[in-house]
Amino acid sequence: MKDQEQLLKEFQEKIDREEKIEPKDWMPEEYRKTLIRQISQHAHSEVVGMLPEGNWITRAPNLRRKAILLAKIQDEAGHGLYLYSAAETLGIDRDTLIDELLSGKAKYSSIFNYPALTWADMGAIGWLVDGAAIVNQVALCRTSYGPYARAMVRICKEESFHQRQGYEILLALCRGNAAQKKMAQDSLNRWWWPSLMMFGPSDKNSAHTAHSMNWKIKRFTNDELRQKFVDMTVPQANVLGIKIPDDKLQWNEQRGHYDFGEINWEEFNHVVKGNGPCNRQRLDDRRKAHEEGQWVRDAAMAYAEKRSNKIA
Repeated sequence: MKDQEQLLKEFQEKIDREEKIEPKDWMPEEYRKTLIRQISQHAHSEVVGMLPEGNWITRAPNLRRKAILLAKIQDEAGHGLYLYSAAETLGIDRDTLIDELLSGKAKYSSIFNYPALTWADMGAIGWLVDGAAIVNQVALCRTSYGPYARAMVRICKEESFHQRQGYEILLALCRGNAAQKKMAQDSLNRWWWPSLMMFGPSDKNSAHTAHSMNWKIKRFTNDELRQKFVDMTVPQANVLGIKIPDDKLQWNEQRGHYDFGEINWEEFNHVVKGNGPCNRQRLDDRRKAHEEGQWVRDAAMAYAEKRSNKIA
């Protein structure tokens, strides 16, 4: 029987060969825990992320916008289901994951604790929030854990649609009257810095980056992904004709990247600890939805049991 050291060696060699780790493969407990933490946080973010957009379904400016927003929210729910299923392959049940979210023990992306105040925010969320998600998630299509990587392929395709949909909302506003363009600028002002925070703490303060990079769960560090996002987004803002709210933003010819200002990490930590503008509201809304949906879960279980008994 192989000892722990030999198992670890073979595990790392498999990852280094770019072979996927599958649910029945041996894996270190720390690798499993890291994946559960990351995948569950990702799943929770997809589900909680439906809330600020759901508030705008009844206030969408026309039927076309309403239909698109409904489809987007439905996609986000599906993403959560894919990711909960991927987490379950690691030996944790979905009820436990959801209980951890509703109790406040589990984290989700800090950006969903900010309010969506205007219709332009639906554009900013699509363009900036989903745009930041794409930068992170495209790399996750090559993550070392097979079920996670495969779930990300479809998610990335749908998130790309969401990003373009959000950008189109802002483009329409920027081509409108002065009040509409001002609304677009205001949404950019409020969502820009929280979008940069989405990539997590700076590399020097990240507790999980080293392990995740070594195990190829992540392919890029938080700061590398943040830089990719800034480089991608600045030219898009220029096309819109609105200004990114950062006086230190400028192209660095020597680096071949944009330099940008310092993130307010005190604000980031404040929100992560549950003290953001909408932390309490988001969890209250999720608990309410979970409680009111209990009859659906009960009905589904009753039907499954009845069908199982009939087949038996």
